[in-house]
Amino acid sequence: MRRGRERSSLASLLLSGLGIAVLIFLVMPIFIVVPMSFSASRFLSFPPTALSPRWYLEFFGSPEWTRAAWVSLQIAFATCLLATPIGVAAAYGIHTSSSRFSRAAYTVLMMPLMVPHIIVAIGIFFIYARIGANNTVVGIILAHTMLAVPFVLITSLSGLQGFDMAQERAAQSLGVNRLEAFLKVTAPQIKGSIIASALFAFVSSLDEVVVSLFLSGGPSSTLPKRMFVALRDEVDPTIAAISSMLIIASLAIGLAAMVGTRKRA
Repeated sequence: MRRGRERSSLASLLLSGLGIAVLIFLVMPIFIVVPMSFSASRFLSFPPTALSPRWYLEFFGSPEWTRAAWVSLQIAFATCLLATPIGVAAAYGIHTSSSRFSRAAYTVLMMPLMVPHIIVAIGIFFIYARIGANNTVVGIILAHTMLAVPFVLITSLSGLQGFDMAQERAAQSLGVNRLEAFLKVTAPQIKGSIIASALFAFVSSLDEVVVSLFLSGGPSSTLPKRMFVALRDEVDPTIAAISSMLIIASLAIGLAAMVGTRKRA
């Protein structure tokens, strides 16, 4: 009995150590990239010899960088507006149905998360090449929406699983149709999950790199695509400043999503 407890304690200690090591590995780039973004040097260096906001000013003063950032924000916002209602409607249909079709629909909608993005990007690229949708903002929005729907689906399902559907059935028994019952009864009570799913859709589009490399170009180049081109041609410290801003934005949106989910709970 004592040996079993010792083994269990040792396994728990090793698992905790492994978790801490993985967490440090994931967080370490933040503590490297952010200080590098304030370097006064012309080249990337760590630790920086002198501190300066030079590269942030370079970003906001460059028409190319700001145009790419504006395109990315537009695409992310449009993706959020499209993916959120699609994902919420799909989550509602899957949650309220017990048929095989709903399980198959769930699997199909989750495919963008299961298939490597490089394969998805190649497939979309050849389809868009036939219809002339490559290097268009609309084409990128549709592709990003497909990739963002699984995030909305998962988050919305978690909210619906904690909701008592008897309340909605009671509303229907009082004379409202199913859509009105959802909008007036269900949606207000799972709004935290809906807001969180919208934020996840926004940030997934904003940070998308692989698909954007294939589909964006010219005036429709997104910020990640512009960063990749800059890294290929020259290691510009402006990229460290942009990366820092993207990290802060992603963390802020993630925290907002967590707060929204907790409020729902």
